[in-house]
Amino acid sequence: MNLSTWRWKPLSILLFGLSFLAVVLLQSLMPAVALRQPVPAQEIRGVWLTTNDTDVLIDRPKLHGAIDQLAELNFNTLYPVVWNGGYTFFDSGIARRAGIQHFVRRGIQDYDILAELTSKGHSKGMSVIPWFEFGFMAPATSELATLYSDWLTEKRNGSRIDTRREGGDMVWLNPYRPEVQQFITHMLLELVSRYDVDGVQFDDHFILPVEFGYDDYTRSLYKAETGRDVPNDPHNPQWVKWRADHLTEFVKTLNADLKARRRDLIFSVAPNPYDFAYKGQLQDWLTWVRQGWVDELIVQIYRNNLGDFRKQLYTSSIRETQQKIPTAAGILTGLRNAPVPIRFIESKVRAARSSGLGMSFFFYESLWEDAPEPADARQASFRDLFATPMQRNSFQTAAL
Repeated sequence: MNLSTWRWKPLSILLFGLSFLAVVLLQSLMPAVALRQPVPAQEIRGVWLTTNDTDVLIDRPKLHGAIDQLAELNFNTLYPVVWNGGYTFFDSGIARRAGIQHFVRRGIQDYDILAELTSKGHSKGMSVIPWFEFGFMAPATSELATLYSDWLTEKRNGSRIDTRREGGDMVWLNPYRPEVQQFITHMLLELVSRYDVDGVQFDDHFILPVEFGYDDYTRSLYKAETGRDVPNDPHNPQWVKWRADHLTEFVKTLNADLKARRRDLIFSVAPNPYDFAYKGQLQDWLTWVRQGWVDELIVQIYRNNLGDFRKQLYTSSIRETQQKIPTAAGILTGLRNAPVPIRFIESKVRAARSSGLGMSFFFYESLWEDAPEPADARQASFRDLFATPMQRNSFQTAAL
């Protein structure tokens, strides 16, 4: 060993020691950094605008103020209701020609509500995906149900009434009848043709409750296709699959029709967790995802227990879906008679984000108006949760 090498040896040992110490310190800090929960590159941050928010929707200053506030808090998606109670919330020629009067057609300043909302939302960089809320369901006393009673399906005992739904007695359009499929399809094609919306969304009413399907039309169709009578047990696996498969065929056709009209349209689905959706509602949304007919999924996880909420985030159906398309958890922010504390909402957002999911909130008015805390306190919480802006066009296009 020469003299110059000997002189550098202590310095090399010192540098190695400092490097080792830096690595140890960095590793010790990693858990603290992880607690900060960095925001993913893709995250749906949506809110549903329901019939409870009618005052906001029909008054232009209130509507603009609401969208300005949501945009300032870095929300990126609006889901306004357009089909509820057997009525359209946009000026539909299809519904008008069917003899159905419009429930809410224009704002009090005489403006087209959906057109105004879409224009304002887009000006703030937000996506607007109208929400086809009631799907095949309608109030038993609605014009739709009374004018087209032959479109309705029934239970095994002959009853057409579903008494378990909030808002009174409901009936269900038979999704297997061509007339029903045509009515729904034409109404949606009209919507996406007339308005510059980014997509359409179907939820847990775009289904048929497992107890239904015992009307004469469906019985005859089942008999013709299988050679058997419909089982008395509505939960019979073959009977469940037959009805679910026929719903799936309609979704396939509807998706193709909508995409033929607007190729870039987002076909959004907001169902219940898969096991219940399939067995209880004949909604095989996982197959829809696997076939490429769904562009985003928001699973309604309205759980009052944080442990139950977290468990649903890691089901195999959600984990598989989030590898294919933008996926989010539906989070309940409160109902009129059941407010939800902001700390519980924060915990759910963080849990969803930790599992790689976005989030959408039900519903706008309960974000900070009908709430247990002051509005400014709840808004401050969302400001912290969504501190980094996140526009959808940076990731949605790649998924289509």
